[in-house]
Amino acid sequence: ARVVESGGGLVQAGGSLTLSCTASKSVFFGNSVGWYRQAPGKERELVARITRDGSATSYADSVKGRFTISRDNAKSTVTLQMNNLKSEDTGRYDCNQIPPVRIYWGQGTQVTVTS
Repeated sequence: ARVVESGGGLVQAGGSLTLSCTASKSVFFGNSVGWYRQAPGKERELVARITRDGSATSYADSVKGRFTISRDNAKSTVTLQMNNLKSEDTGRYDCNQIPPVRIYWGQGTQVTVTS
C-alpha cells in the first residue's frame, strides 16, 4: 500500500490519541499533506494540513488548539496528535496530499470517542 494510517482506537472524551501515516516517498515528497476526517453520515473534511517542509500548519476551527500535525520527511511520516478529544471527533481518519489524490486513499484509521 502506498499510504498506511494507524493509531486509531476507542477513547473516552478528554483523552488523547496519536495517529501516524506512513507513505512511500513519492506520495509525500514535495507536497503539502493533510489529515482528513469522515464522520458517520457526513462528508469528508480536512482537519489539519502541513506544508511540504513542515514550516506551516493550519487546522479546521473544530480542532484548533487540540490537534497538532507534524511530519518527518526523512521517514516519510505524518503524525496527528489529538488531545482533549470530543465525541464529535469520532470518524475515520485518512492522510493524503492536498489536494487529495484518489489512488492514495488508504484504509484509514477509525477513531471513536465515547462520552
